[in-house]
Amino acid sequence: MEIHGHSTEHWHGLPDGRLQCDVCPRFCKLRDGQRGLCFVRSRAGDEIVLTTYGRSSGFCIDPIEKKPLNHFLPGTPVLSFGTAGCNLACKFCQNWDMSKSREFDRLQDRATPGAIADAAVASGCRSVAYTYNDPVIFLEYARDVAAACRERDVKNVAVTAGYVTDAARRDFFEHIDAANVDLKAFTDRFYWKVCGGHLQPVLDTLVYLKHETDIWLELTTLLIPGENDHEAEVHAMTRWIADTLGPDVPLHFTAFHPDWKMLDTPSTPIATLTRSRDIAIGNGLRYVYTGNVHDFEGSSTYCHACGERLVGRDWYELSTWNIEIGDAGAACSKCGAAVAGVFEESPGTWGSRRRPVRIAA
Repeated sequence: MEIHGHSTEHWHGLPDGRLQCDVCPRFCKLRDGQRGLCFVRSRAGDEIVLTTYGRSSGFCIDPIEKKPLNHFLPGTPVLSFGTAGCNLACKFCQNWDMSKSREFDRLQDRATPGAIADAAVASGCRSVAYTYNDPVIFLEYARDVAAACRERDVKNVAVTAGYVTDAARRDFFEHIDAANVDLKAFTDRFYWKVCGGHLQPVLDTLVYLKHETDIWLELTTLLIPGENDHEAEVHAMTRWIADTLGPDVPLHFTAFHPDWKMLDTPSTPIATLTRSRDIAIGNGLRYVYTGNVHDFEGSSTYCHACGERLVGRDWYELSTWNIEIGDAGAACSKCGAAVAGVFEESPGTWGSRRRPVRIAA
């Protein structure tokens, strides 16, 4: 089958005639007609091409909290989209119908970068999110959309596992304003056994984002019973986050539900999420959340200095708002302590709505 796609940059030739993809640490080595593990980066003749450029699995307006981002323009709508494929092989994938899809007729929506940016403006979205599957594998498409959005004063949000090489990482994040990175576990055993990858490249991405960019960063860890929910691992992970990334990086502990190839694994008890949240706070993290469960306390934001509830959240509906914006940025309206994040005078009012959008090519 002849392969067509958009030219890419992150690859090089090998002495044996194969081409090596340099986007992610898998370094897939391809002969003509072969695809990488992600399935969307393929060799066509003397180059590696992206077969999903301009093709999406669909567009939807979500609350920004669904990404999840709790400290980036709370309450505002975000235009979200993904493509097909993934460069990890997580057995628990909850978007497997897209990330594992090899059926390109699933990609119903075609849209140019400019059309997506225009749709975001027209629909009142403050940002565009590259999500549902990992945007690292459609780097060129995401990068071009992000550049078009930035020209129209629309923010860019990446939802990613962070499994990417240094050069591609810098290229991908050039126009990104906020990122939620899945820190799937804190052992290489888990990454290899459950995801088919390795931990260190993800840690490298987190250090890069925090210390070499101005991108707002939040983390998510899906706690899977018997796999990555042990207290010792949660202690080690949260101490590393506090020591290496700092206490102001929000961390979301989310509940696992049986899916894909882990249908026999039980759902995460809420007690596990609460215990992990307590451990993280005890290790110095200021903003720790629970997700995929109904937990008002665990979903809300509190002042690290006085304990005041700053933002109340009931799922994706906001209630309490005790944040003031001054010359120094966001602060607790009760004690004046700084609140880390990207906030405005008042929250958005999008709420929990989720609205599909069609974009003309």
